[in-house]
Amino acid sequence: MRILVLGAGAIGGYFGGRLAESGADVAFLVREKRKAELEARGLVVKSTVGDVTVPVQALLARDIARPFDIVLLACKSYDLDGAMAAIAPAVGPESAVLPLLNGVRHVDRLAERFGATRVLGGTCYIGAALEHGVVRHIGEMQALAFGEISGEASTRMRALDAAFARTKVKAKLSPDIVQAMWEKLVMLAALAATTVLTRATVGEIVAAPSGEAFMLAALAECAAVAAAEGHAPGEEALARSRALLTARGSPFAASTMRDLVAGRRTEGDHIVGDLVRRAQHHARAVPILQAALAALDVHEARLSASSG
Repeated sequence: MRILVLGAGAIGGYFGGRLAESGADVAFLVREKRKAELEARGLVVKSTVGDVTVPVQALLARDIARPFDIVLLACKSYDLDGAMAAIAPAVGPESAVLPLLNGVRHVDRLAERFGATRVLGGTCYIGAALEHGVVRHIGEMQALAFGEISGEASTRMRALDAAFARTKVKAKLSPDIVQAMWEKLVMLAALAATTVLTRATVGEIVAAPSGEAFMLAALAECAAVAAAEGHAPGEEALARSRALLTARGSPFAASTMRDLVAGRRTEGDHIVGDLVRRAQHHARAVPILQAALAALDVHEARLSASSG
């Protein structure tokens, strides 16, 4: 199985690096600067699970001569158009695209571009960052789930499952990946909305007298939208989300909030905005999500004005 990873940043670099470490046939589609870094010192991953320094095949867009079996797509939602254009030469009739983006809206967009049969579902749980050319794994969590949108245990999914089984990644072939993606979205949207509105971490929010109730109200809004869409979170998933969102002293915060505070573009519209629009379609009130979206829209408008 030939695997192409778009980019060699935090997410793609980590999971692609683990595949390369295991001897998988994996290449990385990168820009010229990153290609030079990879050729000079290999792909470097620093992790509590085990460091990796491995030589890898780094490709520029013009280097792609034939399709790959799997294209692993790890990018920010606002970069999706550019990412789809970049991977297009690598997607052939038998190829499959495995997106590891947050949210669910991108699945439809990928299907429109490449065809529904070429799009897989995927979700990951990991803290990682790219710092000075080094992929740094933060904490110990490094879980990945993937599967056919249909739920079929296809030949290609079994082959990918076998490839990840040879790595240190806690990977799972999911029989209902769409449900898994929705359950992550419910938690992530609640986290994004609450941390954006307060500019605070989970621990700081729940330390306030009204904080825990605020967290749980946001989670309830997100879960209600998911239920209206036919993907109500299971009790186990809800229990995990409640625990994450009410953990005393937790430094956990959404990357959406951290990007906002740092003055960068955010994935707020793809995560919070998507749920708000779905709630409107079902005539459901989501005041916390609506307020968070307004804050995010103001932030994006300021960025646009300053760049113009």
